[in-house]
Amino acid sequence: MLTQEEQKFIVYWEKNKEKQSKLGYQILAGIPYGLLFALPIVVNYVVGRFWYKRADAVGMSQFNPMVLVFAMLLMTAFVSVLYKRFRWEQLDQRYKELIVKKNQTL
Repeated sequence: MLTQEEQKFIVYWEKNKEKQSKLGYQILAGIPYGLLFALPIVVNYVVGRFWYKRADAVGMSQFNPMVLVFAMLLMTAFVSVLYKRFRWEQLDQRYKELIVKKNQTL
């Protein structure tokens, strides 16, 4: 017998399964998780300028800020899609298990 929460999840997943499997949704919904990986790199770069002056001098002579921005965007998109696809697989697996459980009790 399914609990009320499990029945609500089945209804929810049947409505939202297709929407959450799309790439655009995965990128937009996963941006906060992607930024959790990209922002520490920028913070490290900015803070590193203050504690090691020679590296700052060499880095500034060879640094292109567009490379850092592009790398941040690329990392954010990659991690966001990776996280949301992983989460989608978990939810889909849970849905399939609940359907099997529901069919066994009938």
